[in-house]
Amino acid sequence: MYTNPYSSGLKWYHYIAAFFAGLFLANFVPHFVNGISGDPFPSPFSNPPGKGLSSPLINVLWALFNLLVGYLLFRVSKISHRTKLALFVFFIGVALMSVNLSIHFAEKDHGDVPVKVIP
Repeated sequence: MYTNPYSSGLKWYHYIAAFFAGLFLANFVPHFVNGISGDPFPSPFSNPPGKGLSSPLINVLWALFNLLVGYLLFRVSKISHRTKLALFVFFIGVALMSVNLSIHFAEKDHGDVPVKVIP
């Protein structure tokens, strides 16, 4: 039986899972780092959502949720060193979420501390 050496055997939904795995795993990082550092940081549970500050505990829990979902999607996507396109799609998800987070969190509420953002 002939097998195509260039075919990865992945379906379209594996690539979608790879992309969203990248999004969730990139979103894990800022919430986890700020949470374990004891710093308040915006989360979907803050008031207003994504703008106000949530407690470090909420951020750690939100980070762990993102890690779990990202891991499960990573496994579903069947990413490996042999599936170059899926790996590329995964990194596109990481890059897009990273850029989006850097823009969004540049405007976060810092309480009473004035912050000047230099682009």
